[in-house]
Amino acid sequence: MNMKKLFAVLMVLMLAVSGLALAQEDASLDNIVEKGTFILGLDDSFPPMGFRDDESNIVGFDVDLAKEVASRLGMEIELKPIDWTANVMELNSGSVDCLWNGLSITPEREAEIDFSRPYLANRQVIIVLAGSDIVDIPSLAGKTVGLQDGSSAVSALEKNEIASQVTQQKYADNVTALTDLSIGRVDAVLLDEVVARYYETQNPGVYTVLDDSFAEEEYGIGFKKGNDELREAVQKVFDEMIEDGTAAEISEKWFGKDIVVKP
Repeated sequence: MNMKKLFAVLMVLMLAVSGLALAQEDASLDNIVEKGTFILGLDDSFPPMGFRDDESNIVGFDVDLAKEVASRLGMEIELKPIDWTANVMELNSGSVDCLWNGLSITPEREAEIDFSRPYLANRQVIIVLAGSDIVDIPSLAGKTVGLQDGSSAVSALEKNEIASQVTQQKYADNVTALTDLSIGRVDAVLLDEVVARYYETQNPGVYTVLDDSFAEEEYGIGFKKGNDELREAVQKVFDEMIEDGTAAEISEKWFGKDIVVKP
């Protein structure tokens, strides 16, 4: 064997050993099984995905999905409200095991964290008070638009040419933004369609969701890069829930129909 072939063989062996070592280092699932608690990071003011009910309990579509996944994995679940502007930092620091709360899959986030397969389709839409003169994206010119800081609504707006023609008012959560909309402090709010439709349905005659959208997105569960064992375990159980109809039942509870994206 000449030196070039020997070198090539050695390189292949080194890569194989390195890959094996990295695989062995992924104890993400074992660590959670050992502690017995699956910590879910969420924004607790993001209905209907995750929010507090009248008794201050955290409830929602994503919460119900996550509870079922944790139960099937034999784990307790801890719902941990976090500062959504620092969600990736919370995940990568190990403060939470996953982000599961209407988390849009974006190229910016994919560079920092890993995602499950998409499980829900979403759009960034405009919600206004009923009777508003804002009827589409161009009519936002000269208006004040509220949006949640750290959300994908921010990047969706910035990628649209209308961004230079509006005044942005950023909020810690959508609930506060919609409260300000209701009293006229902002003219419109840009947010996830699932949230906008929920508020429109819960407050008949108060809000109008426009047909125009800034971006089409998909929701996924966020995991720290390298935590493949945990991600794959959660995905496997989620797929089983889709297959046996449990995910559809949870969707019908919150949306009145099955809107879960199938594999």
